[in-house]
Amino acid sequence: MDFLSVHPLSFTEFLRGIGEGELADFTESIDRLEPLPDLFFNRLSEHLKYYFITGGMPEVVERWRETGDVAIVQKTLSNLLDAYERDFAKHAGRIAFAKLSLIWHSVPSQLARDNKKFLYRAVKEGARAREYEDAVQWLCDAGLIYKLSRVEKPGLPLAAYDDLSSFKLYACDVGLLRRLSGLAPSAFGEGPRLFTEFKGSLSENYIVQALDPQLDLLPRYWTDGKGRGEVDLVIQVENEIIPIEVKAGTNTESRSLASWGDRFPEHGELRVRYSMRNLKFDCGVLTIPLFMADQSIALVSKTRS
Repeated sequence: MDFLSVHPLSFTEFLRGIGEGELADFTESIDRLEPLPDLFFNRLSEHLKYYFITGGMPEVVERWRETGDVAIVQKTLSNLLDAYERDFAKHAGRIAFAKLSLIWHSVPSQLARDNKKFLYRAVKEGARAREYEDAVQWLCDAGLIYKLSRVEKPGLPLAAYDDLSSFKLYACDVGLLRRLSGLAPSAFGEGPRLFTEFKGSLSENYIVQALDPQLDLLPRYWTDGKGRGEVDLVIQVENEIIPIEVKAGTNTESRSLASWGDRFPEHGELRVRYSMRNLKFDCGVLTIPLFMADQSIALVSKTRS
């Protein structure tokens, strides 16, 4: 089997895969930007936690549905990661294998950095872009990673403002990223500690995964280049530029979206924040629960009605 041809399920597909089709139908039927009933909110939050543990690779989801055993999930994810390594050698040859492996294994540590910007020197001491950029592109083409460019400023089309020297890399699947990082499933029961460590990166990775199939253009991100302003993600929906902030928990205190609105008022009419708070649209900010990320563009469209 060629494992590079297998793609992860979205969270909505995950719900259907574990027999929670009614919950999936419910999320897709939301037609008002108002809080969800606690019963649905709590059930969806719990399943999202498990999605972060399992990810969406079909084989892993099937093992979870069959057994509900986290140890089996861990083993299946490890087997998949080993299979990817073998496929690196199979498709890219011995010479490229080492570079592909180094890039792939560096993704968790790159995302754990404060600004998450990808640094070649963090892959290997003395590494330069010209030596490794082909390996990065190979992994992108294989569908194993997402490469998100920094935009220098918001504008149409968004891709015209890419800073090609600055980018972030995200994994194709949040479960594979968690396993690759060595983060144990038990960490998801540790509350605030995880929110301040690697889970923020898992949440961002999850949102990138969810947005990709809904957009014509991969998300970007923005920083002012001076460390005084940043936005986690920036997307283009038709001819609208929308800034996005991703929060791992319920603490949504941040100045990033407000500062974006002050700096770019022509592109600040609508801002999106993902968190574990309930659905709400208030003062130009659309708060989307993380578990409804698959419905993002449909929800954005409802802000215009």
